[in-house]
Amino acid sequence: MSEIAGQSGLRGAATAVVHESYSFACMRCGHGWEQSYEIEHHNDAEGHEFVMYVAEGQVVPSPLSKPTCQNCDSHVVRIMRPGQVSSVRDAVHKQQRRTPQTEAQEAAAEGAGAGERGDHHWHLSDLLHPFHRKAS
Repeated sequence: MSEIAGQSGLRGAATAVVHESYSFACMRCGHGWEQSYEIEHHNDAEGHEFVMYVAEGQVVPSPLSKPTCQNCDSHVVRIMRPGQVSSVRDAVHKQQRRTPQTEAQEAAAEGAGAGERGDHHWHLSDLLHPFHRKAS
């Protein structure tokens, strides 16, 4: 492994390069993000195959081994197919643009609780709530 790490000269010698993207969601803080990778397939001096994950031009550890939340450094991260996080963000953004409140609605809403009004601003953590494990 130490032969592989840090050898940027190997990057040009890839036998195959595969592009993969993943969505990630932290089960601790609800932070979501997406990342694309170039997965480079190589052969070492003895002919053994290995892969290198490259994100934004930098060699990084495999995102499938022990992903870390970019927000809270937790390792309780759910890996999903690409586009999951962006589709939730797009849906929330469209919902917020579609339902602007007028001053009269805002004044009326000040007296009522959120449950009484029936509106709810969705956050990624709301959508991930069913995936949280309950403490025993």
